[in-house]
Amino acid sequence: MSNIPELQSPFRNPNFRAYLLARLSMTLGQYAMMLVIGWQTYNLARDSGLTVNEATGQLALIGLLQFIPLFVLTPFSGLAADRLDRRRLAQGTLVLQLLCAGVLGYLTWQDRLDLFWLFAVAVVLGVVRAFNGPAMSALAPNLVPRAILPNAIALSSIAWQTGMIAGPGIGGYLYAVAPALPYAAAGVLFALAIIAMGLIGNVPRSVITGTRRPIAQVIEGLRYVGHNRMVLGAITLDLLAVFLAGANALLPVYARDILQVGETGLAQLAMAPAIGAALTAAWFSFRPLKNGVGPKMLWAVAVFGAATIGFGVSTSMPLSLALLFVIGAADMFSVYIRSSLIQLHTPDEKRGRVSAVSLLTVSASNEFGDYFTGKLASFIGPVAALALGGTAAVVTVILWSRLFPVLRTTRTFDPPDSLLDELPEHKLQERIP
Repeated sequence: MSNIPELQSPFRNPNFRAYLLARLSMTLGQYAMMLVIGWQTYNLARDSGLTVNEATGQLALIGLLQFIPLFVLTPFSGLAADRLDRRRLAQGTLVLQLLCAGVLGYLTWQDRLDLFWLFAVAVVLGVVRAFNGPAMSALAPNLVPRAILPNAIALSSIAWQTGMIAGPGIGGYLYAVAPALPYAAAGVLFALAIIAMGLIGNVPRSVITGTRRPIAQVIEGLRYVGHNRMVLGAITLDLLAVFLAGANALLPVYARDILQVGETGLAQLAMAPAIGAALTAAWFSFRPLKNGVGPKMLWAVAVFGAATIGFGVSTSMPLSLALLFVIGAADMFSVYIRSSLIQLHTPDEKRGRVSAVSLLTVSASNEFGDYFTGKLASFIGPVAALALGGTAAVVTVILWSRLFPVLRTTRTFDPPDSLLDELPEHKLQERIP
């Protein structure tokens, strides 16, 4: 019992510290690179003579091209996260991201970049995210005991949101200096993440029970999500809300043609929701949520939708930044609750596959949602698209509170007793390095 006080903070765990550094570095690189990819795509389309709506349609393809490989590969990448070394799997995806940054940086420097290369890299990044997400998500619970997992999730979210804050700043401001610089910075950050992942020591891997056939194991993971009303409701709520009300897809449009603030303004617009999300995650890392988790998640998603409506119709830069801040804070509030519920309501042997299903829905809401929002905007305009999407997100909350009553009645993060029986305390202690 002498070592229990040391386990009250995830920071005391060297493996978790290395994981946190890798996650932060990777997220910085990803968001620096993705902001520039979106900006270059929209500008190349506009400079070729396309209208705002037509260029928005080209921007939408970036989301679609990332989603397709995610949709195809995610169920199998979740199985890979359950059967392979999650550390090495994550390292492999980081190497591919480093290569993507190098290719785009070189082509930008040589002034040979065109839409083909941007679309091609979007496909590769979709493959990368299909394998990276389940590996990273399923690895975190192996590094800390269950009792402090919500704290670890909050800290991991802080690293993620910090990357979302500083990443667009790195991308936007370095692009203003020299267009190839953001890609060079992203390459350095990916290299640092590769090194940090290598510092994580051996982590015991879960033993998959039941059938050993890969397809059957994938189906088993999907079946678990379908039968667990809590997990299914939380995952699909996020799927529909963000899918319908995704403002991020249209930030280049607002920066160039609506608010007219250029690439530095684009960086500020991208940073605003991340700042709101990071401050929310920081609050939860010190003051973990304990009561009323289900109803509070529903309210957070409703606020997310309402703020999206406001941003869509705003023509003021200060107001737009404030509304994006609220969007990020509300999204992080719901993500914190959803991630904790999913992790704590899922046996370790299925976490990789369940995390893969969760990633697939997140990707459907983000990447495919970007495509949906972009295509909708190409028909009815960006302002009407966001106003309609935000309204639909609020309606979704009302419907889901009726279709999944467990979301309204869940008060704490505590998993059911049947799941606790699968995860006895002595097994948790064995995982502690």
